[in-house]
Amino acid sequence: MSTVFSQIIAGQLPCKKVFENERILAIWDIAPVAPVHFLIMPKKEIRNLQSVTPEDMPLILEIIEVAKALADEFDIEEGYRLITNNGSDGGQVVFHLHFHLIGGRKLHHSLG
Repeated sequence: MSTVFSQIIAGQLPCKKVFENERILAIWDIAPVAPVHFLIMPKKEIRNLQSVTPEDMPLILEIIEVAKALADEFDIEEGYRLITNNGSDGGQVVFHLHFHLIGGRKLHHSLG
């Protein structure tokens, strides 16, 4: 699987990183819907949430921990969304598991 995120992780495409370790990368979204809008992804190629295996669960937990730490760092801990789209019908465009961390303004109920 070679996606734009795989290319970013490999350093083949530029990005604005906000967090990186051996397993996870978080970057600013190029089309933000709020003042804070990051994409948090595993470096391991996982197609989508349905493709997560039991062995991947520690990685998913670590992504949630990164999201919480970024929410604290960017002062949105009192109101944000952590979203993933699963499959084409769920709005997934890039088939490399990633989570949107969105906040920094009052978020409305509607998903659009």
